[in-house]
Amino acid sequence: MMIDSFFSPTQPSLKICGITQASDAHRLVELGVHALGINFWERSKRYCSPELAVTYAPAVKGQILRVGVFVNASAEYVLRCFEQDLIDVAQFHGDETNDFLADFSQHNLPFIKALGVSTPSDLVNLDQFSTPYLLLDAHAPGVYGGTGETIDWALAGETIKKHPALSIMLAGGLTPDNARLAAQTVSPCALDIASGAESSPGIKDFDKVSGLLQALQP
Repeated sequence: MMIDSFFSPTQPSLKICGITQASDAHRLVELGVHALGINFWERSKRYCSPELAVTYAPAVKGQILRVGVFVNASAEYVLRCFEQDLIDVAQFHGDETNDFLADFSQHNLPFIKALGVSTPSDLVNLDQFSTPYLLLDAHAPGVYGGTGETIDWALAGETIKKHPALSIMLAGGLTPDNARLAAQTVSPCALDIASGAESSPGIKDFDKVSGLLQALQP
């Protein structure tokens, strides 16, 4: 799946983040999940090293969108993950500066900028990030996502309505129980889920994954 297809569905796409096992990656493909996230931040509970990712990520290329999650990584490190055919898209989930993002955009590689949202002031000037692809997540200083905390869905929905030219994903505290309501309330292009699809950090629960897919059906 290409990134434009992922962000332009008739129904919100589903990204399952924090893949640490080859068997989980292949199972996501079998179930028809649209994207998987590989967390390359070493301090994450869901950290996956490039050495581990190379054992499965190239094998699922073209069958699922492979998103590499980075937190304040160097551009060189991110580019190596592209060169090793581990990812199709980068997701910058840290405190990356606008200068960093502008410089990275010169490589003509797709990337998502994640924003930690706690107040409306976190959602101003959304055209400053050198990408049309954004992710709204719970504000989590020092943790950078995966907390299971929700954001203000009304605020997220208003933001999406105000910026029709942007492709905006929703994350934060999403589960099989609330995914349908979240999609209906916010109208994001995709839902990005880590803890809500797990039995433990980095280990996916496929009953939950199936529930999420069902929740997003028309």
